[in-house]
Amino acid sequence: MAGTSSSSDDEEMISGINVTPLVDITLVLLIIFMVTATYIVRRSFEVNLPKAAHGGEVVGKMFMVVVKSDGTTVLDGAPVSDAELVSRAHAEKLRDPDLRVVISADANSRHRAFVHVIDLLKGEGISKFAINTEQAAAGAVASPQGAASSGSAPVLPH
Repeated sequence: MAGTSSSSDDEEMISGINVTPLVDITLVLLIIFMVTATYIVRRSFEVNLPKAAHGGEVVGKMFMVVVKSDGTTVLDGAPVSDAELVSRAHAEKLRDPDLRVVISADANSRHRAFVHVIDLLKGEGISKFAINTEQAAAGAVASPQGAASSGSAPVLPH
């Protein structure tokens, strides 16, 4: 009879699943993703965006253009000439007639370069623009001369 009781122990159903290995693998994959994401972000170039008291998030598909401090125009991470910018803008405008352009201009870039990019894009029929800024701390909006703003108009918190 001892033989029959051992065979019934071998044929028992598994009533629980151990999820510890699954959680361990998931956490390892999460750590790998977090570490590699920092390397991807570090490959981008620095643009010193101007501060604005009422800067906000931009939602939706955008055509992103960057004007660097030396006046070069960057599109999708690569410098482009005026002709390339115009041809890419034309192609995007054909795909999306309601195309919106976000321009990120370095705070030290020349106004002339910024206006030149807008002029090129307006020539392609694009009329919706946004200027990318960073959110400034309340009361810390800089004046055009670079000094902290201490005018008579108070900066209201959001």
